[in-house]
Amino acid sequence: MGKVTGFLDFPRLSEDYVAPAERVKNYKEFVLTLSDDEAKTQGARCMDCGIPFCNNGCPVNNIIPDWNDLVYKQDWLGALEVLHSTNNFPEFTSRICPAPCEAACTLNINSDPVGIKSIEHAIIDKAWENNWVLPQISKNKTGKKIAIVGSGPAGMAAAQQLARVGHHVVVLEKNDRIGGLLRYGIPDFKMEKIHIDRRVKQMEKEGVVFQTNQNVGENVNPDELVDEYDAVILAGGAEWPRDLPIPGRDLDGVHFAMDFLPLQNKVVAGDKFDNQIMATNKHVVVIGGGDTGSDCVGTSNRHGAASITQFELMPQPPESENKLLAWPYWPLKMRTSSSHEEGCDRDWSIATKSFEDDGNGKVKELIASKVKWENGKMNEIPGSEFKLKADLVLLAMGFVSPQQKILELFDVEKDQRGNAKAETEGENSYATSKDKVFAAGDMRRGQSLVVWAIREGRQCARSVDEFLMGATTLPR
Repeated sequence: MGKVTGFLDFPRLSEDYVAPAERVKNYKEFVLTLSDDEAKTQGARCMDCGIPFCNNGCPVNNIIPDWNDLVYKQDWLGALEVLHSTNNFPEFTSRICPAPCEAACTLNINSDPVGIKSIEHAIIDKAWENNWVLPQISKNKTGKKIAIVGSGPAGMAAAQQLARVGHHVVVLEKNDRIGGLLRYGIPDFKMEKIHIDRRVKQMEKEGVVFQTNQNVGENVNPDELVDEYDAVILAGGAEWPRDLPIPGRDLDGVHFAMDFLPLQNKVVAGDKFDNQIMATNKHVVVIGGGDTGSDCVGTSNRHGAASITQFELMPQPPESENKLLAWPYWPLKMRTSSSHEEGCDRDWSIATKSFEDDGNGKVKELIASKVKWENGKMNEIPGSEFKLKADLVLLAMGFVSPQQKILELFDVEKDQRGNAKAETEGENSYATSKDKVFAAGDMRRGQSLVVWAIREGRQCARSVDEFLMGATTLPR
């Protein structure tokens, strides 16, 4: 592998960012891709460790050591081929995946892991710049028709795989643009939507048909869909948000994060709204400490909020993990996102008790308290109650499940968490209880990472191809 002593000779070099004061002025991406020489040096740090745990840490099982070595040798086309062999959309994952592969890197046991995500970013960006990403058009058409409900990463991955083996694939999207939660759940400053648009154009040339404003139960009949197509894949996102049913929840100014974030994405795309939810000059409180909450922080900073506070119900995690106990699994540790660095007050072990009315039906403040966790139970700390000014409250506490309506319309069995019930192993994997209907991504597993959605879309495509043809050449 590359330079045998590279992991001893070279330190980890992370991608640089545009300075916070500059990047909050717009919604453009601000991560600076590694240069060829920097990527080569990072590739040289790969250890030839014998058992590359990074492969298993990555949900799509990227063949990471191989493309690290190819980048070290500056064989960028070879690196792209290896990267694309397991991941349909590395331009998505190299921007928004939290990189569990790096947590699993053998070098991470007692040092800084290889900058896997930054190398992936460099490979795919160079590929698009040099027009190396080309349609792969099937010469043999099967005559089989497949409908995919949902155009997020799971639906797109399944569609591309199935089109490449000759099936006629139609992707139905309820929104006005393709991309699902990639389009309207991820802020543009984390991933500009040109990356989706380029893939859509590639997939259209491969034969995929995209149809927008197609809403099952409204202008799409699920029974007719099952009758008309040889197979149907349910690949929608987990869009049922977790609520906070406390006094004052119905006040003006208290919103779900997904009522706030998609509007800004649409404005960046050129749409106009008279009633956009804005954080400008407001005291913003974000309830929920995950990625969605972080996205609310970054968007509020760009709106010009007067102040931003983010609450998390769970205790503050340690600054660094105990690597000997955590490795190679995803560790619990303190994480500070780029949005937090732009400006935000954070607090942990906080339970919000009520929202207070300003007398005109608008939220003016919230009442909360500190809590203590003991034996897995939460108890309020006596005397810790406090008030905080809040003109805008954004609820970002995760998602419970997919919207139940679509599962009920297709009459598929649900699991205990309200997701479509489907196994991932064995015969007819990803098949639901309804004949000819399959499920993948958030629709089957609940809220998860983009990289998991891509994995499930690919695996579901293999299962559908085998179901239709009796055998399949698609990779698992």
